[in-house]
Amino acid sequence: MDIAIASLAFVFCVFCAGVMGFAIQRGATCTVAAVDEVISKGTLRRLASLVEASVWVAGGLLVAQALHVLPKMPSGYALNQWTLLGGALLGLGALVNGACVFGAIARFGSGQWAYAATPLGFYLGCLSVVPVFGALKPEKLPEGSLVLQAPAWVAVLFVLFALWRLGRPLWNRRDPAAPVSWFKRLRKALTSYLWSPHAATTVIGITFFFTVMLLGAWGYTDLLADLARGMSRSVVARCLMALGLVAGAVWGGWTAGRFQSTSVTAGQLLACVAGGEVAFGTAGRH
Repeated sequence: MDIAIASLAFVFCVFCAGVMGFAIQRGATCTVAAVDEVISKGTLRRLASLVEASVWVAGGLLVAQALHVLPKMPSGYALNQWTLLGGALLGLGALVNGACVFGAIARFGSGQWAYAATPLGFYLGCLSVVPVFGALKPEKLPEGSLVLQAPAWVAVLFVLFALWRLGRPLWNRRDPAAPVSWFKRLRKALTSYLWSPHAATTVIGITFFFTVMLLGAWGYTDLLADLARGMSRSVVARCLMALGLVAGAVWGGWTAGRFQSTSVTAGQLLACVAGGEVAFGTAGRH
């Protein structure tokens, strides 16, 4: 979706991208961290937060559809053997890279400059799809996204869930340490609770929803994939969004005391390029 860079809508989108980057950094949650938590600690907290972020995006899209303000969504595709192979390569590449798409932004925002090479690996992976696997023709779902086929009452349930989820930190009086006044509880929620791993991942889902509604697919991975295919739609706007995302991550790392500039080694660069190529390039296109 094309949008004027000088418009208030685009400024709002860049702001949302910055908030998203800040939440990525402060929440310290990505797919790799979630899987590591399952294996090492046997808990599902980070994985549950990622699932909830998906619920916020899907629920928001259902509400937008019910209100007839949903823009044109990308086509849905059927699952096949290439999807399974792509998932396996995604996990392998993330293991090599040490972070997923979100985690790479958080690592870079903490001063680990080698992760700037991850987008290069992604781009090389996108270029390698046809030479390695041939020209793939994924099967489009004629009905479109399965999520958007949900009945209207699901959107009502999501609205009730959203009101409960957002209001719970403000009205929870069972905690003896909670401030008495509503204003103090709001301030505490915005300064402490909001940037806990679970809540920060929810912020990511909400801000991503608004940017998708206004801009469509703007992520840096989508941009690199389009450039690899010779497409150049809204390149400047999407680059500014990516800069806003990185700026938010850097600010989050700086304010949290996590920012520490680290020297770059050849091994780190190779791991980031290889991980980005295998996981986010080759796997991301199937």
